[in-house]
Amino acid sequence: MTDAHTPAPTTGTDTRTRPWHGIMVATTLPLREDLTVDHDAYAEHVAWLIANGCDGVVPNGSLGEYQTLTDEERARVVRTAVEAAGDGARVMPGVAAYGSAEARRWADQAAEAGAGSVLLLPPNAFRADEATVRAHYAEVARAGLPVVAYNNPIDTKVDLTPGLLARLHGDGSIVAVKEFSGDVRRAYEIAELAPGLDLLIGADDVLLELALAGAVGWIAGYPNALPRSCAALYRAAVAGDLATALPLYKSLHSLLRWDSKTEFVQAIKLSMDLAGRPGGATRPPRFPLTGEIEAGVRAATEKALAEGHN
Repeated sequence: MTDAHTPAPTTGTDTRTRPWHGIMVATTLPLREDLTVDHDAYAEHVAWLIANGCDGVVPNGSLGEYQTLTDEERARVVRTAVEAAGDGARVMPGVAAYGSAEARRWADQAAEAGAGSVLLLPPNAFRADEATVRAHYAEVARAGLPVVAYNNPIDTKVDLTPGLLARLHGDGSIVAVKEFSGDVRRAYEIAELAPGLDLLIGADDVLLELALAGAVGWIAGYPNALPRSCAALYRAAVAGDLATALPLYKSLHSLLRWDSKTEFVQAIKLSMDLAGRPGGATRPPRFPLTGEIEAGVRAATEKALAEGHN
């Protein structure tokens, strides 16, 4: 289903120069009715995303409900993603954990599975100071995989400021940052302080602003439901093609902004259901959407589908 403002789908050909570049989808995780992980459905979803214009996947992020998984489930999700993607360079597992040693073990597991990079939150069990943050990233970097920092001060209460990111990059601990602060002005300060540090779009509803500011990748949520339109938007945005990107962005923004809300996991899974993808249930403590929130997600999704987005 396409219309005049939705370009033809891109292919799954990998033209990136680094494993963390391009559209890396923070994948949702299909669950059966009994809330066990449906690994077969997950493998199909990973392959489908790549076939529909995305460059790779980020398993075991918040969208993948990693906090609710057993160690066995979490490890198998990574192995499943690598096998389904057909190329480990397309897989960037989230390796967040309360302890640095545990995060390092998840990075070691990702390396053993053949992943190309990892995504790491700062310590988030408390308000870590700079020395603690730098030691945490240095420990995980010793696993040998490129580390993408994840700045989400809203949830972690630890802010990876441009200055701190520059020092982490100078330490050799990180190669890129997923910027989720919502402050698009930071893109320019990061580029000034750490010109070799890659900027990745971390929230769907600031995609255009950060793409124009020099982002070389997008750790994305809504391609789980609408990969072709999201891929067309991203590629136009990073190319500076505003004639294509701006109408797409305006058309999709009422949906994309759900990626930045507290209910983002349930919202994206509901949008997937409406788009015919394996969204489904979430594990507690997340429960199905109800009332005005559910109605808002449905309305935004149905609007996007009616406008030909897919």
